[in-house]
Amino acid sequence: MNDDGGRSAADAGPAVLAFDVGGTDMKAGIVLPSGRIIGLQRLATPRSAEAPGDAVVSKIEELAADFRDRYPDYPFSAAGLIVPGLVDETRGTGILSVNLGWTDFPFADRARARLGLPVAFGHDVGAAGDAEFRFGAARGAADAVVLVVGTGIAGAVFSDGRRLAGGGYAGELGHAPVPDPDRPGATTILEAVGSAGAIAARYATATGRNVDGSQEVLALASAGDPVADRIWNEGIAALAFGIVQCVSILGSETIVIGGGISQAGEALLAPLRARVEELLSIHRRPLIVPASLGQNAGLIGSALKARELLVPTGPAREAS
Repeated sequence: MNDDGGRSAADAGPAVLAFDVGGTDMKAGIVLPSGRIIGLQRLATPRSAEAPGDAVVSKIEELAADFRDRYPDYPFSAAGLIVPGLVDETRGTGILSVNLGWTDFPFADRARARLGLPVAFGHDVGAAGDAEFRFGAARGAADAVVLVVGTGIAGAVFSDGRRLAGGGYAGELGHAPVPDPDRPGATTILEAVGSAGAIAARYATATGRNVDGSQEVLALASAGDPVADRIWNEGIAALAFGIVQCVSILGSETIVIGGGISQAGEALLAPLRARVEELLSIHRRPLIVPASLGQNAGLIGSALKARELLVPTGPAREAS
């Protein structure tokens, strides 16, 4: 929640500064212990062909100075920074972002030097998953997958109560192989069929008609367009295939669907649950639910990581 009002008793304790850098835009705000966000800002992600990582760090330094000036009553003692792509949270490094252009960029070290604060660093979808796992739709589950389905697909995978890191490679479910509906017997990657971006792009390719995202494809399918119906259901089948792999291998008990495609609600979730049921055999049936924290889940997750630098047991107490 964005709120510039005064502090309450639930906000006793250190405030932190949080940054959520996405492929298109970024969010920033001061986050209080209750989860209240002070001075929430949304802006375009800075881009630079020559120095993409430095462009991001320069922007967060600028934003931090602005927050200090505008909100002196909310001093922050640490910062959280999350970015997309492949991430090594232990080394504080952005391994690779194809969309934004960095390779092996030392985000944590650069941000600490520029902000003069302890900085927690992580993956954007991983942090959003942490927030959903602790406070949101996956709360109470030991084994869960938080799947963010937008232009692409990424996930946060939890097993026995811990998020799997895999050296930064765990959770790249968008690149998991699935059957290719356009080439029988062949495979493609999940996000080439099941992402919101792919659903819109595949419909445009099949019909020569550009659409305004996957929601328009769903609307066309609901109105009786057979091509839209096929493309939408092929996307659901691909998502179900990926989910079933998680359930089969990890025993996932809760699957949280976030991102833009989750706005479809039961028009997505009901057939997705049915398809998953068809594919499973001896496995336990997962609860498939929409994300509950909305677009600020990543920012909340970023703040959780920052607060752990100050109060290592804080998030566990807050979740109780």
